[in-house]
Amino acid sequence: MHSLWRTLDRGTLRDIALVCLADAMVGAAFGAIAVSGGLPAWVPVVMSLLVFAGGAQFAAVGVVLSGGAPIAAVAAGLVLNARLLPFGFAIGDALGGRWWTRLTGAHLMTDEAVAFVLRDGDPRRRHAAFWACGLGLYVSWNVAVVLGALAGRGIGDTGALGLDAAFPAVLLALVLPSLTERNARTATLRRACLLGAVVAVAATPFLPAGLPVLLALTGLVLAIRAPADAEVSCP
Repeated sequence: MHSLWRTLDRGTLRDIALVCLADAMVGAAFGAIAVSGGLPAWVPVVMSLLVFAGGAQFAAVGVVLSGGAPIAAVAAGLVLNARLLPFGFAIGDALGGRWWTRLTGAHLMTDEAVAFVLRDGDPRRRHAAFWACGLGLYVSWNVAVVLGALAGRGIGDTGALGLDAAFPAVLLALVLPSLTERNARTATLRRACLLGAVVAVAATPFLPAGLPVLLALTGLVLAIRAPADAEVSCP
């Protein structure tokens, strides 16, 4: 474990710490929302330990609190988490070669951990960034959910706090630097991101939560169709 921290530079460690802090705020909001909505405190705690997927957890709890059936809540979470499948193909090398490290890594995989892995091309740093971020987020998220669940009964309007905005804001801050480089590869990525964002925003008013995120994957069409020698032709 100590070797993970020695492999990463101070800037990356600082960024991981900030992400853990931001996600802890969202985790506290999740625990508070679930309990203040009427769920027992153990529900968000156990869900966070076994599911560990913020967006899916919010979607599932939202369905239950609005009167939906448990099967509908599970379906909403599965649909939202389907985006992790292509992520697994993209960063599989960072999880390690043993079956138990891949199984554990699949559980710890989050948007933030994927973003850190994609920022670096060195195999050792990719591996270290994934595990440092994944383990850090797992601990901070679950501790925060417990604290939020304990405080949930005394909080009125949890939506007024706006803590859920920290999650997309941090993720955007992580992604933007990797898209500012001037080469053919990042130009293709920028076009793919733009197309995916437009599709997701356009679909949001008409589709249930989670589906617009999946439709944003249509932006990958531009990346797939990019010439194989795009990076070779860069200036």
